[in-house]
Amino acid sequence: MRVMRVAFLICLAAGLGLTTPAAADFSSCVAGLRAHALSQGISPATFDSAMANVTAEPKVIELMNNQPEFKTPIWDYLAALTDDEKVADGRAAMQKYSHALAAAEQRFGVDRYAIAAVWGVESDFGKAQKKFYLPQALSTLVCTGGRRQDYFRGELMSTLKIIQRGDLEAADLWGSWAGAFGHTQFMPSTYLRLAVDGDGDGRRDLVNSAPDALHSTANYLAHSGWVPGAPWGYEVQIPENYAGPSGRTMRHPVSFWEGHGVRKYGGGALTGAGAAGLLLPAGKDGPAFLVFKNYDAAFSYNGSDAYALAISVLSDRLRGRPGVQADWPTDDLGLSRAERRELQRLLIARGYDVGEPDGAVGQKTRAAIMAIEQQIGMPARGRPGMKVLRALREK
Repeated sequence: MRVMRVAFLICLAAGLGLTTPAAADFSSCVAGLRAHALSQGISPATFDSAMANVTAEPKVIELMNNQPEFKTPIWDYLAALTDDEKVADGRAAMQKYSHALAAAEQRFGVDRYAIAAVWGVESDFGKAQKKFYLPQALSTLVCTGGRRQDYFRGELMSTLKIIQRGDLEAADLWGSWAGAFGHTQFMPSTYLRLAVDGDGDGRRDLVNSAPDALHSTANYLAHSGWVPGAPWGYEVQIPENYAGPSGRTMRHPVSFWEGHGVRKYGGGALTGAGAAGLLLPAGKDGPAFLVFKNYDAAFSYNGSDAYALAISVLSDRLRGRPGVQADWPTDDLGLSRAERRELQRLLIARGYDVGEPDGAVGQKTRAAIMAIEQQIGMPARGRPGMKVLRALREK
């Protein structure tokens, strides 16, 4: 079995242009990691225990090359992360942990709705944490990933330090393909720098303690430049044939944007202190947003405008404000999670094997969608969009 797994990785690496010595010999790479760990003060016992029976995981490489926040249309990305179901779940979670959120807001000056929005986007309020064993995922990225190997080696060393210090048990360290873990998906190095105790038990347990995770997230956002009491931004309208600057980093005073004809969505003068950028995530024909420093704090969490906008819009919706109001420039909108489950149930009714209708669009669901797309004359992309759902409803 091990020989087959290694052979698969070699073929995968060759197909991706990742023909490094590490990809051809995972065991040799792990031996090198052990030597590096010992040089970093990690004990042989800690390394050997954490890495026992670890093998390369091909799914990690697949996910590395298909990150949704960078490849998914913005209207699809937001549809699944800021829908009514997410808002209802978020309000229930905020009520349950109201004391922890209020204490985190008081302690770090970060808006509780922004903290909760990170929680919702990162782990669906704690319901979606465990995916990959961190030492396995990170060693796979170091030894077969081919990209950012130094970065992931550092994250693996940080993971081993967490275990050695007794902060968390190795068995608790399950998370994303990239090594993020816990309620709000901290990277191991970020944990070492910024995780804090939020429930007063003297530990920093981001896996089993929602208060620890919420306080730690507030600490992270504060260190990323969060301005207490200030907005992340708001939706605006731009003039027809707008030809001015745009982009998160193209910052100007509010008066500059007023001079270029930018107005709040629905009309009204612009507000806010400090420099702001004009965000056009779908181009000039889609929704527009004026974003301030607190948007940058959300952006720093993942380095994606789609991600930062999801955090920001969800925080508004949790507060009771509307979501994105302008129309997206598409005739095939993305689906909410409830609509994705409906799509899967309709596919099952037509004989397709998509697994459990849970709203998570995996390979089986995409393959079935591709078949439907071909039947209705669409390009076969496997995208869960409104056109496919309508076609299934009408059959």
